[in-house]
Amino acid sequence: MSLSPTIDSIYTCARAGEKMIRQEKVKLIKGIGIDGDRYALGLGAYSNLTPKKIRDVSIIAKVGTEISNRLLKYDGLVEFDLSETRRNIVIDQIEPVALNALVGKVFYLGNIKLQGTEFCEPCERPAKLLNKKGFMKAYDNHGGIRAEVLGTGEIKIGDRFICNEK
Repeated sequence: MSLSPTIDSIYTCARAGEKMIRQEKVKLIKGIGIDGDRYALGLGAYSNLTPKKIRDVSIIAKVGTEISNRLLKYDGLVEFDLSETRRNIVIDQIEPVALNALVGKVFYLGNIKLQGTEFCEPCERPAKLLNKKGFMKAYDNHGGIRAEVLGTGEIKIGDRFICNEK
C-alpha cells in the first residue's frame, strides 16, 4: 500500500529575511497567496522584481530536502532544516521529480485548487541569511515549485496533496 502525499509542514514569515515560522493551518487567498506571508503582503525579497512572477506559494518535497541534506553532509557542510529552505509548504510522500512535473498543471492542497507556475530554483538567499554554504548545489532539482492559488480557503498540516494527472 502506498501512502498518499500530504502536507507535512507549513511556514510563513511577514517580512523578507525574517525567520520562517511553522504554522498548523493557514488561509490561502486566490491570486494572493498565504494570508500574512511576505509575498502575499508584497514584502518578500523578490516581490518587486521585473518582470513580475507569480509567487503565491512555494512548495517543496520533503524527500528532496532529505536528499539535499545528505549531499551537504557528504560534502562536510551544515544541513538546512525544513524552515531554512524558505519554502512555504513541505509535502511528504512525493518525489521531487513528481512535484517538478506539476509545473503548468492543476493540483489540490486539501480542497484548495492551485496551479504550478515554475520551478523554485535554489538561490543563495537561504545560505546567506543563515551563513551556511552549499544550498544552490545541494538543492539543484530539489528546490520545489511555485504555484498560483486558484481558490480561497484554509489548509492545514495533514491535508492531502492531490494531483489527478495520469
